[in-house]
Amino acid sequence: MSRSTFDPTFDGLPKTLPIFPLPGALLLPGGHLPLNIFEPRYIEMFDTALAGDRIIGMVQPNDEQADPGSAQVYRTGCAGRITNFNETPDGRYELTLLGLIRFDIEEELAPGTYRLVRADYTRFKSDLEEGRCEIDRPRLLVALKTYFQTKTIQSDWQAIEQAENERLITALAMLCPLEPWEKQLLLEAETLAKRAEVLTAILEMTIQGHDEEALRH
Repeated sequence: MSRSTFDPTFDGLPKTLPIFPLPGALLLPGGHLPLNIFEPRYIEMFDTALAGDRIIGMVQPNDEQADPGSAQVYRTGCAGRITNFNETPDGRYELTLLGLIRFDIEEELAPGTYRLVRADYTRFKSDLEEGRCEIDRPRLLVALKTYFQTKTIQSDWQAIEQAENERLITALAMLCPLEPWEKQLLLEAETLAKRAEVLTAILEMTIQGHDEEALRH
């Protein structure tokens, strides 16, 4: 992914990371995730981040029904840097996180107002490197077009066709209305090429399931 002078180096990444558990919210390296914050515990968390390195870890709870403040979470998340911030008159925070690098949770620290973990970025050091990858783009686009038709999703197809591979895969993985466990599979895919394979397979399975359901009716 392209890097900014504001982004930390690998050695400059925080060892202790506040986490924001949010089901269905996927942040990937290079992706931009808009957030609307209103709970006092998370406003405090973002206040602390804004006063420091501006880095937050996004994770998904294992149990969507449980309170995110105490629910078990997947052990892999993505660290993001706050790039845009706005405080609304009614006391909410509107902000955007830029995905930097994925991390594994080594351990969760003693609970406080919000949750803190010890993060290990070792497995994902390559997330900070710029690079290109080859994907089976024709197969992906065929599946994507049918998926959009199945879900009645409107899209700018010309922009999709013109997008370079990394930007396309990252945007589709984050924006498509997938199940939380499917988004976690995409997050944990080792490489961008593997993420493209997983995304294509998920789209094709969704299409197949829709077709089988239609046949039964």
